Amino acid sequence: MQKKTFKIVVIGVSAGGADALEQIITKLPASFPLPVAIVQHLHPEQGGYIAEHFNRLCQLNVEEVIDKTAIKRGNIYFAPPDYHLLVEDDSTFSLSVDEKVCYSRPSVDVLFKSTADVYGASTLAIILTGANSDGTDGIEYIKDKGGTTIAQDPATAYSPIMPQSAIDTGKVDKVLTLTKISNILQVIVAAKNI
Repeated sequence: MQKKTFKIVVIGVSAGGADALEQIITKLPASFPLPVAIVQHLHPEQGGYIAEHFNRLCQLNVEEVIDKTAIKRGNIYFAPPDYHLLVEDDSTFSLSVDEKVCYSRPSVDVLFKSTADVYGASTLAIILTGANSDGTDGIEYIKDKGGTTIAQDPATAYSPIMPQSAIDTGKVDKVLTLTKISNILQVIVAAKNI
């Protein structure tokens, strides 16, 4: 991967996501220098369980976003169920109840596109296991804005549809196992990439 300065990591995940995320975000050290925003497809009534669960397991602060949450380095942010998560120019998140995208709200595409509009080439996007094509348009958009894109190796995914759909665009820089994705994020820490 080329040497780049990243300002944000965005992750999109669906079916099998909790296990995949556990192999990545729980390994981030307290010194991780970037914000991490995650869309995990959840049932609308699941509440803040996933953020609470990972907050107990991670060295970083993990929270479910509320509207106008400030984006801070070294924090992990989850989209709340049934709300799209967007990145704003003023370094905050916003929430939307606009129509579902790829049958999903929150939508990976919505997060990825809004992040690319703000952070452009400083975006690192990761698409993981999932059972639909949400995130595919967002991966293309991020790549077109100069960002870096990674997909989980579909052969290692609980559900290969989401990463494979992204790979099929030809806009994915790296196809990696979860362990190798975690290793890439450790390189960011070692480089103090901010």
